[in-house]
Amino acid sequence: MSDVFMHNATTESVLRDYFHAKDENRPLYMTRAFASDAVLRMALRTQAIAFPPESHGLAAITDTLVRKFGQTYENVHTFYLSRPEPGARLAAYNCDWLVGMTEKATGDARVGCGRYEWEFQPEPYRASSLVITIESMVTLPAGDAGAVFGWLLGLEYPWTTARRAADSAPPLEALAPVVHYLLHPQGL
Repeated sequence: MSDVFMHNATTESVLRDYFHAKDENRPLYMTRAFASDAVLRMALRTQAIAFPPESHGLAAITDTLVRKFGQTYENVHTFYLSRPEPGARLAAYNCDWLVGMTEKATGDARVGCGRYEWEFQPEPYRASSLVITIESMVTLPAGDAGAVFGWLLGLEYPWTTARRAADSAPPLEALAPVVHYLLHPQGL
């Protein structure tokens, strides 16, 4: 493996490398984020998006979260709604998330939210397990994409807070389930 992909990983850097891979469609970054035998589990609480329930191993996870995802969606902006301590190498880290993207085929905007549950192996420090819970995923017409991305691009990327995201959300009725989750993450 190239020295470019060897680094002294922290929880924050692994989380960031995951977004480099998924949001920016750079599959090589997955080697910095996930162990070769990692497991991905998807908990879908909405019918608005589809993923396989489990993916085993780095190659399968990369195929699910980067390659196949990137064939369907673009302009992906995902936000962690909390941030680990700088320099920390945690055994586990859980946080809520917010995502916005456009569908390549239609230009429709998609906005979703949920929870990440990460587990990490100590050496090399990488994710050994990730559970992604998708609580809500809404589709807005392409004409609303400007308002959606004006909102998302105004947030600090990739770390923001649920309150900042909720307070600056555009007044679009379709976003109500997402904004509700941001304000009440356990009560959707």
